[in-house]
Parts: sequence; C-alpha cells; structure tokens
Amino acid sequence: NGAQERGRIMMKYADLVEQHAEELTLLESLDAGKPRMATRAVDLGTSVRSLRYFAGAADKIHGETLKMSRQFQGHTLREPIGVAGLIIPWNFPAIMFFSKVAPALAAGCTMVVKPAEQTPLSALYFAHLAKQAGVPDGVINVITGFGPTAGAAIASHMDVDMVSFTGSTSVGRLVMEASARSNLKPVSLELGGKSPLIVFDDADVDMAVGLAISANFFNKGEACVAASRVYLQEGIYDGFVKKLAQRMESWVVGDPFDPRVNQGPQVDKVQCERVLSYIDHGKREGATVLTGGKPCGQSGYYIEPTVFTDVKDDMIIAKEEIFGPVMCLMKFRTVEEAIARANDTRYGLAAGVVTKDIDVANRMTRSIRAGVVWVNCYFAMDSDCPFGGRKMSGFGKDDGMHALDKFLAVKSVVTPVYDSPWL
Repeated sequence: NGAQERGRIMMKYADLVEQHAEELTLLESLDAGKPRMATRAVDLGTSVRSLRYFAGAADKIHGETLKMSRQFQGHTLREPIGVAGLIIPWNFPAIMFFSKVAPALAAGCTMVVKPAEQTPLSALYFAHLAKQAGVPDGVINVITGFGPTAGAAIASHMDVDMVSFTGSTSVGRLVMEASARSNLKPVSLELGGKSPLIVFDDADVDMAVGLAISANFFNKGEACVAASRVYLQEGIYDGFVKKLAQRMESWVVGDPFDPRVNQGPQVDKVQCERVLSYIDHGKREGATVLTGGKPCGQSGYYIEPTVFTDVKDDMIIAKEEIFGPVMCLMKFRTVEEAIARANDTRYGLAAGVVTKDIDVANRMTRSIRAGVVWVNCYFAMDSDCPFGGRKMSGFGKDDGMHALDKFLAVKSVVTPVYDSPWL
C-alpha cells in the first residue's frame, strides 16, 4: 500500500488494540505471569503508542539529494528491504511485538513473526486484529513454534531478507551464524544485559531505593535492562541498605490477577530453577542475603525478591545475567572507580545514574558504554527514544526513527546532466 494508506491502517490497528486491551491484558498475564494492573497500564499502553508513533512515520520516509559533480545529479531512495523475520522474547510479548512490527509496517515490509513458545497468545490475537484493521493478507504472518525449529527456519531461510531478534546473547550468535550460512541477510540483535545502577552520596535516599526496586524487580526481574548491579557510594550505603530492607517488607509476591500483588511467578519452571541456581551461587560465593533468597509459597514458580550485600565484582551473580528478581549491592568511592566498574562487563545495554550533581551526571553519561543511560530515573522508555545495546548486548535500534533503518534499503540513483546552461 501507499505510505498514507499504511499510516491510516496502522492507526485503525492501534484503535483495535486499545479497544481489546482488556482481553489482551488477560492473555499476557496468563502467558507470562505478569501482574494484571501493570500489564494493562505498561505493556498494552506502550504497544498502542508504538503503533501510533510509526503510523505517523509511514509517510515521512524519504531519501536525500546528493551533492555530486556538475555533470551528474543524484538522489537516494529508501525502499522496503523485503521480508522481515521478527523473533520476539517472552518477557514483554506485546511490547516487543509492536516494537518490531510497527516500524516494519511503516517501512512497507512484509514479515514473519515468531513469538516465544512460552508466550504465543497475544501475538496470535494481534494477528487477528491486524486483519480486522485492514492489513492485507500475507503482510503480517505469525507462526508459533520452538526456537531450534521455527526460529532457525526464519534465520536460515533464503527468502527472508533481514532478521530482527530480541533474546539471549547465546541465541543471538546462532541467528548471526544462520544468516552467514544462508543469504547473508542483515541482522539486528537486542540481547542480554547486566546493567549498573550507580548511586552517589548526594542522592535522595528514598528516591534511590525506589529506583533500585523498580529497576530490579519490575516484571519479576525478567528484563534485559534490569539493574542487578547496584553500586552505592560509601557515604550512602548504610542508609540505603536499611531503607531498602524496610521497603521490601511490604513487597507482595503472588497471583498476578490480585491487584495487591507486585510480583507474579517466573515465566516457567526452567527459568525459575535457573534463577534459584544463581541465588545458590551467590550464597556459596560468600554474598550475604539481605532479603529473600528462596522460593515463595508451596507451589508455582514464585521466588522471593532477593537482595545480596557483600557482593564482589568477580562473583557469578555480579557478572552473569540472571533475568530474575535478584539485586546485588556493592560499594564504591570515586567517580573514576564507578566508571571503571560499570564498564567492566561484556554487556552494554543500559545503565542508571542517581546524583544531584550535573557535572557528575554529564561525566557518567559520556563515560558509560551502554545504549541508554538514565539519570535520576529508570525504565524511562518511549516510542521516540531509540533503544538497543553495545558490545554483547547487540546492535541495531528498536523504537525511535532509527528503528526504521533496519527495514529500509538505501538505493542511489544517478543520472548525467546534458547541455545545462548552469554547468
């Protein structure tokens, strides 16, 4: 379809998602164990905003005039790259569906979407609504299945023109390998993280504690940007630890359909056991459990939100992505030390800085090697804000106008100029 027509259909699609938000919220909570209230406000709200944002971008994709020699004139075209393979994770099924589908639609691509096998329900419902919105048959194709079969088929298919993948670093490697062995399709990867939250002595302690809790325990800690490495300057450490312990006493783990609940179950048994194994590692390595540290309840995949103190940078819980409700507290002294330790990781997805000193904030944001740095906030994401990592957290951007780049091919068009009076 033409760009304006694509934008119109996308706006209708967004309206339908909003109209069916309650059903979609139930599906997300059933599939992923997310608290219903947060899912309705965050996941579905973000999905609708993403669709509307890229609906407005659909007719604003254009090339540029080239500054060539006087004998030639040239311009560029930005064309749909073709068939996009979109592989999405289980931690934010709705948000990740539209962070990839919306820019692909705006660019004019067709797509094959594979949701995670743990959380396929919302993607199937979104496909149903797409048809109602007027998206032509064959444009959005949702296939369910497992990574080693369905996901691998997308990554290795000779007629898929690009792949956008969000998931673990280990699987991201497999996607790149499959691309290299097939048609050398371009790949965009949003992978794991081990993000630092750095709190300086001048920070408001209550605000810093609140940010640390949301940065670690939102979505049960199942977030690639979770700030599981919390560095506290020595002067604030004791007060922070005391208030954190107090705040966690009122944290409620349980049925995600209960409005009083802050944290639901981990997505499945495999993930629950993986997180518990990391908690056991922390105990064996000598870290001290401040709160939590064990399963919660008699059944289900519930884990107490766990805070470790006395954590060292070389401990497994401080180095590896846990993807669960586990926070590691560590002390630092100087700005230089904070920068060095924040960057001492193979990942580079996100970071947080809490300080009232603008000079410290500016120095930290320019020194930390990560795709996004939040100052005095965390999880502040928006459709207009490019999101993606560096190092082993991947490359390419979701959200913002940069998200369109991976779905567009740039073509240069050059023609000679004959007998022009201005030559």
